[in-house]
Amino acid sequence: MTMEKKTAMTKPHNLTLEEKTAQLFFPAAFINDTPEGIAQIEKLITDHGIGGLTFFHSRASAATNYEKKEVKRYEDSYERLIEMIERYQKLSSIPLLISIDAEWGLAMRIENTPQFPYALTLGSLPAEDRELIRQVGYEIGKDLKRAGIHYNLAPLADINDNPENPVIGYRSFGQDKEIVLQACRYYCEGLEEAGILNCVKHFPGHGNTRVDSHLGLPVIEKDKDALYKNELYPFRELAKSGIDSIMAGHLAVPALSGDKQLPATLSAKIIKGILRKEFEFEGVVISDALNMHSVSKLYTEKGKLERLAFEAGNDVLCFSENTIEGINQISQKCDPEEIHNSFERLMKMKSKAGLFDGNTSYKGDQSRENRKQVASDLNSLLATKSIINLSPNADSPILTKKEACRLIIIGNDEIDSFVKTLSRDRHLNVIHPESHTRLLNLQGDITTLLAVVPPSVKPLNNFGLSKENIDLIKDLIERWNPALCLFGNPYALELIPNSRSAASVVISGQLFEEYQEEAARVVTGELKASGKLPVELKL
Repeated sequence: MTMEKKTAMTKPHNLTLEEKTAQLFFPAAFINDTPEGIAQIEKLITDHGIGGLTFFHSRASAATNYEKKEVKRYEDSYERLIEMIERYQKLSSIPLLISIDAEWGLAMRIENTPQFPYALTLGSLPAEDRELIRQVGYEIGKDLKRAGIHYNLAPLADINDNPENPVIGYRSFGQDKEIVLQACRYYCEGLEEAGILNCVKHFPGHGNTRVDSHLGLPVIEKDKDALYKNELYPFRELAKSGIDSIMAGHLAVPALSGDKQLPATLSAKIIKGILRKEFEFEGVVISDALNMHSVSKLYTEKGKLERLAFEAGNDVLCFSENTIEGINQISQKCDPEEIHNSFERLMKMKSKAGLFDGNTSYKGDQSRENRKQVASDLNSLLATKSIINLSPNADSPILTKKEACRLIIIGNDEIDSFVKTLSRDRHLNVIHPESHTRLLNLQGDITTLLAVVPPSVKPLNNFGLSKENIDLIKDLIERWNPALCLFGNPYALELIPNSRSAASVVISGQLFEEYQEEAARVVTGELKASGKLPVELKL
């Protein structure tokens, strides 16, 4: 199909069924792509009239869930992103809706851009400070808008109650359904204030899974009553509040669909029945990426997956690898009224984003240095509110002023700001253990602080900590009763069965410089930690 060229950047009118169908496709666009890859996207825009794009860093980064590929660093990715958006928009007769995964900011996909805390860290904020999440959403939204992006595929309304969840975990606001709901509301409000569309995901709830849906199909075995009380609760409440869109997840929920092998993305009972009919959701339903192995391997016929996803109730097909075939199958085999309804829902989103008023490209209103400073200031504030102190005597300093201290760092040793802050008022002997035996033979007559910095925020392979690391941590706690500072996912504490035997336990959910500095201030008693555990730990 060759789409008739219309007046650039105007509201669509008199589109054929095929042209309306094409608007429902958001294939992946790669910021750092080959000329051939760019030409493929350009052809989908000019010859087939797709409605939007979902940006990823590079083909290698998008494939890391499936195979080990080296992801090359590109220092100019941000400038490149702006260039690519403007290039693609100029080719499109109907403005493209540009989307990206930016759960914790553009840094989720792009080098040298502001990064904000993971959702799990934000879930640590005490109730009186949780409104700060609105400010996080707002600042992320401003960064997206500056780049020409209209649509953030965030936040997660998944309730993470499984420590072994390989794909949600730190991306969830936590285990309490009310906190997850409240955090999602604040985040969406912040995005809206910045003029950015939101997307609550992964319906009907991906938190209690042990399988990565990039690789296989997770199955949630809970009964219907339990699902309605917990997993579905945030989605039901948010669906009533006028959010822009909800993403359907690739997970089987037999209590809702009646089928152990059917992903929610392909279940009309779940999307049309529960989300549309029961929850009365009127916004856009977007599929999770259709290249994910939980669904992409189901059908050999090109375009069939896309058609079945549409028939199940998805308005927008994200990361389709068979866009042209999908357009053909849907336009030729699906109900024209349903195509029209999905098209109208998408046009409503495009209109809200200002696409028909010229809001299609770079809108920079502050220098990048200013934006970095804004992020740093907000991260400092968040750190003062979200760092956790599990010590029974949390009001007392762990280190007194000018007290000499031995700091043992296990794991990733890049905590220079923590070391620098602690060193201001005391002699600090920093040790990076090379020998387990030699370390244990050191004298124990000096205050010992143990900093555990897991290399990974994901639970795979013990968060990147070796068995030797874990054994050493256990032995050090048993021998010296040190203060323990964990930088990373709170679930990592469950690897250390005697962690509560440490003299004190401080948890910083981030490794940012701002968090390191504030964690040091907690240790020295200059700051009282007010963060709360966002999940239950078996310690």
